[in-house]
Amino acid sequence: MEIIAKAVSPEKHKAAVLALSVADGKLGAAAQAVDKAAGGHLAAILKLGDLDAKAGSAILLHKVPGVAAERVLLVSMGSSDKDFRDAARAAVKAAHTAGGELAIAFEGRATAWAAEEIAVAAYDASYKFDTTKSKKDEKPGLKKVTVLVGKSDEAAVTTALAAGAAIGEAVNFGKDLGNLPPNFCTPTYLATQAGEIAKRFGMKLDVLERADIEKLGMGSFVAVGKGSSEPMKLIVLKHDGGAKGDKPVVLVGKGITFDSGGISLKPGEGMDEMKYDMMGAGSVLATMHAVGRMKLPLNVIAVVPTCENMPAGNACKPGDVVTTMAGLTVEILNTDAEGRLILCDALTYAERFDPAAVVDVATLTGACVIALGHIATGLYANKDALAAELIAAGETMGDRAWHMPLWDEYQEGLKSNFADMGNIAGRPGGSITAACFLSRFAKKYDWAHLDIAGTAWKSGPAKGASGRPVPLLTQFLRARAAAAPAKVVAAKVAAAPAAKAKPAAKAAAAKPAAKAAKAVAKPAEKPAAKAAVKPAEKAAPAAKPAAKPAVKAAAKPAAKKK
Repeated sequence: MEIIAKAVSPEKHKAAVLALSVADGKLGAAAQAVDKAAGGHLAAILKLGDLDAKAGSAILLHKVPGVAAERVLLVSMGSSDKDFRDAARAAVKAAHTAGGELAIAFEGRATAWAAEEIAVAAYDASYKFDTTKSKKDEKPGLKKVTVLVGKSDEAAVTTALAAGAAIGEAVNFGKDLGNLPPNFCTPTYLATQAGEIAKRFGMKLDVLERADIEKLGMGSFVAVGKGSSEPMKLIVLKHDGGAKGDKPVVLVGKGITFDSGGISLKPGEGMDEMKYDMMGAGSVLATMHAVGRMKLPLNVIAVVPTCENMPAGNACKPGDVVTTMAGLTVEILNTDAEGRLILCDALTYAERFDPAAVVDVATLTGACVIALGHIATGLYANKDALAAELIAAGETMGDRAWHMPLWDEYQEGLKSNFADMGNIAGRPGGSITAACFLSRFAKKYDWAHLDIAGTAWKSGPAKGASGRPVPLLTQFLRARAAAAPAKVVAAKVAAAPAAKAKPAAKAAAAKPAAKAAKAVAKPAEKPAAKAAVKPAEKAAPAAKPAAKPAVKAAAKPAAKKK
């Protein structure tokens, strides 16, 4: 999909659909210009009262006089960030049905912010998945999005559109990984996709096999994967965008490509949705895709433990005791609480990178769905400052998380008579005690855990992967990258010998530091992507599986994680 900015009068631009904003029942500035060219046609339509005030409501008009576009779409805007996103998605969906080009002239928001949101919406609302269908969707669909702006805003909007396209493409990449059936998206397939990201964006990739994993002493991870005929993998993908020696941010993603529950077998109803149990891994790899396309000046490492959780004669059993990479022993009381068993070893592995921070992402507990529903991701952290960064990133992107407690009292339930800890602590506070389990393996660095069990996918008629929390993670890393230059300048100023420095030199050094700090502290508008970000390019097609294995009959709706 092509996404561009163009300085042109909206009534003169030829497009399949021209989308214009309406706020509080009144035409926006661009819409007023079009209405003037149309002889008051738009104002007359509004007076009929057919356009609902709810954000995202729209009326599609055909062959409007005096307007070059084939159709004019009037869209209600609302006042919140969510309202704007709803309006942008409504415009994209209408244009996707019509096919061809969508031109958008929306007002009322910061120009660069609005442009980025439009680009994200263009990818999100036009997404479709037909990889495993014999007949593909042959409708023309949306080919191009043009954001109409004033000449003075064209350059800034072009940069913002490139950033939005990078996020949108990454989100759709994550959706593709999640929506693939589990006989397609295996641990080997995830490793292959990590290789494609590494090749495209110049990253470094290591894929550890079972023998390597055993040699590292990851007894907990091995216990989960040994009941499957699919080989387990530990994927390590590195983006060296920051200065050499800078501590990296490590993203750890749970990659259970199918979760049967193991010996503690899940009910059959809805078990098909357990293909989404790898969306922690999917969102982490998708975030690396966005990081690579944006060329973020930050060191970022993805660590993805991936395997299947299957019942078999050699599968781990309730009552087994395993030894983790950290040397702690775990009594496996329920084999369906497997995510924490693979993540704990990955968190220990992350220590070797001396990280600035570690964020793990996992579809970990059904208890989180009960606590927060499908609206907010559950967030746990051993440092409040790190939690605040992630919360802020989620608010900025409309990909919200809620800070949950991680109090010592919750640790009590993990006691075991036969090991250092059990892998479950009963039903009460299940999401919290799962996070408590992970916290025991993350004591050597700043750590946060995102439980995305309620937000990673949707059930029912809209069934499919959501792509969350890719926007949150990407914004978190962008904010860290934006803050890095200010820290470097401030450190240099602090390190400068006071006696030797001339007054003029001092002033010169302090000034940029103050400027940089001010820029970082500036709230509200999202950081603009750097000029190095390439303009929107066509989304990379999802890699086709080598062969189409027989697809089993679909099971019924969603099984809950334990």
